Amino acid sequence: MEKRREATSEDGVLTRIGQAIMLHRAGDREEARNRLSELWHEIGPQGDAFHRCTLAHYMADTQDDPRDELDWDLRALEAAEGFVTERPGNAAAQGEPKVADGPGPRHPLVALRAFFPSLHLNIAADYAALDRPADARAQLRRARVSVNALADGEYRQGLRDAIDRLQLRLDGLAGHTP
Repeated sequence: MEKRREATSEDGVLTRIGQAIMLHRAGDREEARNRLSELWHEIGPQGDAFHRCTLAHYMADTQDDPRDELDWDLRALEAAEGFVTERPGNAAAQGEPKVADGPGPRHPLVALRAFFPSLHLNIAADYAALDRPADARAQLRRARVSVNALADGEYRQGLRDAIDRLQLRLDGLAGHTP
């Protein structure tokens, strides 16, 4: 019974994150940010890393200030890295299969691994927005490496295309510096 209650609680967190995402995509950025903020405080710093990563990843998109967006993207990355490296017998050492469809409802380790290319890409875009091209390029390199852990498919190709677009934008900016 306790495990069932725990699973329902976890599903409830993801459901609430999903509801906030829907609000954001429908144009209610402030309400999405308010709900995600409330949920962030409920989860707390010792809460489930998958929940913290997912929430922070989407909370970043609701921010008005690029510095705040970077802060949330870095929180998401920190939660994902902590979860992956602290897991006993992590899947990387056990030859985990490649991830097909990006973050979604599956084992949290697999879903978090699917977040890495997107997290690095988002952080690269944050750095580019803050006029920190060297940091942006470093994150783009990490995004390129981590995208190779994904199985071929739309998610992987979409990330590769986005990485290439940001690279072109950064290269264009470099060409315009005196």
